[in-house]
Amino acid sequence: MEPFFILLLVGAYFLLLILISQLTSRTSDNETFFTGKRSSPWYLVAFGMVGASLSGVTFISVPGWVEGSQFSYMQMVFGYFFGYLVIITVLLPLYYKLKLTTIYSYLDSRFGRSTYKTGASFFLLSRILGASFRLFLVANVLQDFVFSYWHMPFWVTVAVTILLIWIYTFRGGIKTIVYTDTLQTLFMLLSVGISIYLIRDHIVPEGESLVTYISSLPDSQIFFFDDLGDSKHFLQNFLSGMFITIAMTGLDQDMMQKNLTCKNLGDAKKNMFWFSIVLIGVNLVFLTLGAMLYQYGDVMGISDSGDQLFPTIALNGGLGPWVGVFFIVGLIAAAYSSADSALTSLTTSFSVDILEVDKKEKKASERIRRYTHIGMSLVLLLVIVVFKYTVDDSVLKELFVAAGYTYGPLLGLFAFGLFTKIQVKDKWVPIVAILSPVVCYFLKDNGKDWFNYEFGFELLIINGIITFMGLLLLKKANGQKNTLQKTQKI
Repeated sequence: MEPFFILLLVGAYFLLLILISQLTSRTSDNETFFTGKRSSPWYLVAFGMVGASLSGVTFISVPGWVEGSQFSYMQMVFGYFFGYLVIITVLLPLYYKLKLTTIYSYLDSRFGRSTYKTGASFFLLSRILGASFRLFLVANVLQDFVFSYWHMPFWVTVAVTILLIWIYTFRGGIKTIVYTDTLQTLFMLLSVGISIYLIRDHIVPEGESLVTYISSLPDSQIFFFDDLGDSKHFLQNFLSGMFITIAMTGLDQDMMQKNLTCKNLGDAKKNMFWFSIVLIGVNLVFLTLGAMLYQYGDVMGISDSGDQLFPTIALNGGLGPWVGVFFIVGLIAAAYSSADSALTSLTTSFSVDILEVDKKEKKASERIRRYTHIGMSLVLLLVIVVFKYTVDDSVLKELFVAAGYTYGPLLGLFAFGLFTKIQVKDKWVPIVAILSPVVCYFLKDNGKDWFNYEFGFELLIINGIITFMGLLLLKKANGQKNTLQKTQKI
């Protein structure tokens, strides 16, 4: 596919997003930016969250995982569903009862300012690393297949990308994102569906259904029960998926900020329930695409695998221009439906949790929020460029995994606050929160040697338990009770 044509696609796509931004952000104030004036239709939030939760990493990487892990990822997806049920029954009622703008404000009332700032800081660190990794992955594809044609430096590619995101989010914030994410999810799903349809004719025998064909492939195995120490074992994946959802959705300002824009708790619950149902089917479709890509690659003699598989086949795999068109549109949609909400949530959390703009005069708080939005855009640009020029691919992926470590302390903090009435020595909480992921890093690095066990995503659970136990050691001698005891009886 010609680079100039891809550039036109990208330009047209962003013009559409900017148009939506203009229609949805007639008023530009902090309430619109942070909460969308709590007026979002629940079904739009639910559909848009599909794209935001998947991101460009899922779009490229999940199909590439099939070769090494078959369909075992679905075990984790089933765990996601039960994690969403916990969010629906425990966390959403708490957030709506307290009328929170950022979910970390809960930690201030429950524990104190040090814990509050620690929770917000862990989110900021994790989201900066995670969002930067996702954008880096997509920017690399655009650089390799488009902008290198004009010898454009990588940092310019990233800067233009982030500038475009900033343009359509700086006024409406989360209110705009509810609508743009809906559109981007639609484009992403169309891209995957059309890719499957076009590849099908090349690999599925005439007269055989796609379901029958995929079911017959060795790579389509979903459940693994044989070896508990295997990272593909059902129990590991199911429990990991459940707790990953609780931590990385229910305790994540990025994901929960959209839910908090719904009109009421009932709408937020409906949004989360139907979103979790749709997500199961969507992930199965992505894995199906992955199996088909590998089969097509074998037929055509394409040796690429992993993250390179889908881009290579879509853009240079001989399937015709339409697969390439829908791949680019789907990739951009998947990447920016998560990147735009990440930028907005980073701005929201830093403005409210760190700079406390909600305690300032209206004009001053709006000015600070606008400057913070610019600042967070520059931070993402800097981190992505640092990734490109100082970190190799294998280390980069470990950084993305490391971003997940920061959700363990959040899991422990919220679990301790919700399920105990113990008051702790607030000023020591940051030390516990820092030590917990450090211990988990050494467990993961040495688990095979020490315990003959390969730690996977379940390390998040262990991380949360270590934080929980550390908080028990910080119990106040006077046994002072939780200041939110009454509000927590939900």
